[in-house]
Amino acid sequence: MSAAHDDHHHGPAKGLSRWFYTTNHKDIGSLYLWFSFAMFLLGGTFAMVIRAELFQPGLQLVEPSFFNQMTTMHGLIMVFGAVMPAFVGLANWLIPMMIGAPDMALPRLNNWSFWLLPFAFLMLTSTLFMDAGAPNFGWTFYAPLSTTYAPETVTFFIFAVHIMGASSIMGSINIIATILNMRAPGMTLMKMPLFVWTWLITAYLLIAVMPVLAGVVTMMLFDVHFGTSFFSAAGGGDPILFQHVFWFFGHPEVYIMILPGFGIVSAIIPTFARKRLFGYDSMVYATASIAFLSFIVWAHHMFTVGMPIAGELFFMYATMLIAVPTGVKVFNWVATMFRGSMTFETPMLFAIAFVVLFTMGGFTGLMLAITPADFQYHDTYFVVAHFHYVLVPGSIFSIMAAAYYWLPKWTGHMYDERLGKLHFWMSFIGVNVLFFPQHFLGLAGMPRRVPDYALQFADFNWISSIGGFLFGASQLILLVVVIKCIKGGKKATAQVWEGAQGLEWTLESPAPYHTFTTPPDPKLIHDQ
Repeated sequence: MSAAHDDHHHGPAKGLSRWFYTTNHKDIGSLYLWFSFAMFLLGGTFAMVIRAELFQPGLQLVEPSFFNQMTTMHGLIMVFGAVMPAFVGLANWLIPMMIGAPDMALPRLNNWSFWLLPFAFLMLTSTLFMDAGAPNFGWTFYAPLSTTYAPETVTFFIFAVHIMGASSIMGSINIIATILNMRAPGMTLMKMPLFVWTWLITAYLLIAVMPVLAGVVTMMLFDVHFGTSFFSAAGGGDPILFQHVFWFFGHPEVYIMILPGFGIVSAIIPTFARKRLFGYDSMVYATASIAFLSFIVWAHHMFTVGMPIAGELFFMYATMLIAVPTGVKVFNWVATMFRGSMTFETPMLFAIAFVVLFTMGGFTGLMLAITPADFQYHDTYFVVAHFHYVLVPGSIFSIMAAAYYWLPKWTGHMYDERLGKLHFWMSFIGVNVLFFPQHFLGLAGMPRRVPDYALQFADFNWISSIGGFLFGASQLILLVVVIKCIKGGKKATAQVWEGAQGLEWTLESPAPYHTFTTPPDPKLIHDQ
């Protein structure tokens, strides 16, 4: 907005209008990050209700229908409200600075992309206060539960999903336009920091799959209101069609939620190992391979629907293949740390936990890829344990690592390292106590999305809930750390991390002229 426009506002409104009208990438990045943190706490509250109900067998706190509303809202809000907007906020803050651009390519579109989100989530969460209740059909909203048997509030849900999708598509167009057109002179694609690369690839994924999600919710809308039967066998449709269309969006979506995290840890590990990132080029190619493969594995979520054996074999092998580029990335992170001068500040602790626990989630994913084994694991707590090991220590820990790593740059103040470490250890212990026992529950046969369970599952559920409350409570420390850091604290210097070479994000670019272990050849330095 022009300065002339701002002159119409006087007094306190001027402060507010700055945020409503802002086209500044840093302001918009901050809006996304605060919004995602609010959604993280809200989605976490729903998770606390789930874990409180499962603390012991029997129905204690909530009706089964409300329990299902909680599982649905928890999933939708964490995926679309917490993880994705946080990564978009980081993209807004960091991409222009990393590529030397003055701002995003389309600043007005940027503002619009953000302000759609509060309205979408207001609409979604308002269903909790309606007579029919919130959506209760799970975050994957399988038909016919979400069409034939859905509460009337399903329409609010559909509209909210459409708005979120529009926000994602516009944000992605903006990111691609910025990266492809606004890099500083001399910054070729293969010299970009990996965070920029991972977001470029993520943005293409979003543009490819968000229209698919829009398509599937539109088909739902027509089935619910206009008498079509896309997903109703009675009218010649097929409920399995819903699963195909949904997972064609849903599987690339899970990579959308992890690729920017890969970019973040690829910036943090080199800084605290004081060493260049090992295998920059292979990291770029691995990321692109993962993105490509993510489109051809969707039916591994559907091994139990009765697809032909050839289909099962294809999806089994394609899924196992994704482990290869992912393994390349893990190898490169470990090789970067190998023989580095490592220090363990809070961002590094989160990054190392990311590598270890994300790898564990990857191994259970490999187990789920094996079709006959998946018949046993399907829809049990084993699957819940698997994807939470990927999403919490994966997506969430990488976002937290980024927050601690860049807070000094954003605020000009150093965060409280002691509180940061306390937050890390409580989160790390909490997340493992919460999700590790769920592997055993699943292998023993406990189904997911149930408010009550047989007595033999009581002990592990009790442990799991304790971990959940610990993890939930420890997130309040993060809130304290961030607010303290914004208000003041030790001034952040240009050399925030003691002894790190130069600016924190120069460390990832391609090969240096020497290895830091042997003295450099003077002729090579002269040539540089």
